Amino acid sequence: MGLAGIELAFLVKEISDQTSDYYVNNIYSINQNSILFKLHHPEKPDLFLVVSSIGIWFTGIKIEALEPNKLVKRLRDDLLRLKLNKIEQIGVERIAYLRFSGFDKEFVLICEFFGDGNILLCNKDLKVLALLHSIEVRHRELHVGSTYVPPPQKGLNIFDITPDNFAELKTVSTPIAKWFGRTFGLPTKYAEEILRTAKINSELNGQSITDDDISSIVSAAKTITGNVVSGNHTPVIVKSGENLDVYPVVVSIPDSEQESIPSFMEGLDKIFSKIILEKGKETRSGSLDKKIADLQSRIDEQGKAIISVKEKSEKISNVAKILFTFSSQGITSLTDPAATEILRTQSAELVKERGVPFLKINDEKIQIKPESSFPAIASTLYNEAKKQSSAIESIEALKRKNQKEIDKLKSQAQENKKAVFFTEFKKKEWFERYRWFFTSDGLLAIGGRDSSSNSAIIRKQLGKNDKVFHAEIFGSPFFVVKDIPESLPFDSLNEVAQATVCFSRAWREAMHGMSAYWINPDQVRKGAPSGQFLSRGSFVLEGHRNFIKANNLRLAVGILYHDERYLIMCGPPEPVKKICICYAVIEPGGSDITDTAKRLRVEFIKLQEDIAKQFDIDDFVRALPAGESHITETGNTKVESP
Repeated sequence: MGLAGIELAFLVKEISDQTSDYYVNNIYSINQNSILFKLHHPEKPDLFLVVSSIGIWFTGIKIEALEPNKLVKRLRDDLLRLKLNKIEQIGVERIAYLRFSGFDKEFVLICEFFGDGNILLCNKDLKVLALLHSIEVRHRELHVGSTYVPPPQKGLNIFDITPDNFAELKTVSTPIAKWFGRTFGLPTKYAEEILRTAKINSELNGQSITDDDISSIVSAAKTITGNVVSGNHTPVIVKSGENLDVYPVVVSIPDSEQESIPSFMEGLDKIFSKIILEKGKETRSGSLDKKIADLQSRIDEQGKAIISVKEKSEKISNVAKILFTFSSQGITSLTDPAATEILRTQSAELVKERGVPFLKINDEKIQIKPESSFPAIASTLYNEAKKQSSAIESIEALKRKNQKEIDKLKSQAQENKKAVFFTEFKKKEWFERYRWFFTSDGLLAIGGRDSSSNSAIIRKQLGKNDKVFHAEIFGSPFFVVKDIPESLPFDSLNEVAQATVCFSRAWREAMHGMSAYWINPDQVRKGAPSGQFLSRGSFVLEGHRNFIKANNLRLAVGILYHDERYLIMCGPPEPVKKICICYAVIEPGGSDITDTAKRLRVEFIKLQEDIAKQFDIDDFVRALPAGESHITETGNTKVESP
């Protein structure tokens, strides 16, 4: 399958809308023709965009690199940290321009999704800087240093379709479907679907079409293309025979199975990713498959050789047996005409080459002494038959050796195919890059993990209705509780103060009785006073401070169901017990952070096995405070999992 121009029109709009203000965080190789872009936004979840010679789509999986892509290094050098600020389609062609800019640099990534496909990195003037495939054909050349020129546009624009476009069709004998698809640049699947919707026989001769037929086709084309481009979708995956395809709209393909899917983008991800994975498996096992085929060919030839040698051995033995009957028949010599006739029935004859006598049996020549007795000649033949049999044993030994090698290579090929795998991207909320929890009042509190995230919280996340928290101890993180209502929620303020102390150095050193304080956003100065220096993550705090004493050093870890997924939340016990489906209370001292994380996972599996198994040890480590901890209490809550 491949992208249609009308599908690309929708994708360009969809991807443009979702990637607004995103910048390129990283670029990965998938295979020779496919690249993965990780796009980052300071406040929104990361997006993962596949740019391939077969299409462009958001993906929910990361396919491990199947083979290097020669563009990746150059793309990283030029595009990292730049914003993806515009995506355009060339007319209704299967060509997309992705425009990146930032730091006084501008680049255009041109993607062609027709033929073998191509990806080209150009400067703002469309001079080619790097590309997947160089091209030299009659109407254009593409190579490093050339200026990008799109192929000549073919056909009419399906979005501007009118009955007047069909004047030519009335004069030709071409089937309607073929003419319609070629004239409007539509793939066969859409040309036929439009005609089915219009109730027109796709094999009908063009000269037979009526004005009413044309009106029906125009109406059906506008409806289907309008639905595809506007996003008015009822997407389906269609299985027709062995073929799988994805459509943004329901289609009426005869003898097909259809499966509804949440979105056209997800369908593309499922089908295109499967294509890439299958090709990856072929690539990984390709050289081994060739060796296996060569060895199998040898085994087949060895099998034929064994049969041939057996036949020769049996033939020689048969002639030897006959020689023992000659005396009883009154035959005294091999030159006797009767002997000659009997030997001929066994495809044998006495011949001489350069004066040396041979008994030729089929194509096998055995040197003999014709004047010897028949038993002596027969003995010579039996010896030859034995030599042939011993050759069979050698060939069979080689055959067994080759079969063992095939079994070994097949095992390697299977292992190589297993090495082609993907991992699902976990959808992450913007606040998950910080320490976070929801208070008993449902307010979001976020805290710094280090100097960098401390700085990001104050510089990027601090709003006018927030409160800023800091503990009265060196090495304290900043916490911000978001969107405080006019009537101060004192329970939430107390909980954030406790979290601020617990995530500070106080936990590691078990310093009980510490306090934290909160201030308003306008009391935070982001620049150092004149002549002074502030280290990264540090700020000047001015004015009155509202102190709150942390009653204890206790935190709780829980599993929270939020926005259709499960998260590990760590905060004061009260809100964790209130909104999480299960919890574990921890206090300072005991095991190091990794051992505590392992113990937590075990305890949570006891409480909520199916849900807890979704998380690995690192997920728990990321939630815990720095330093040693021990578990004091575990349990399920009254909150039910969905």
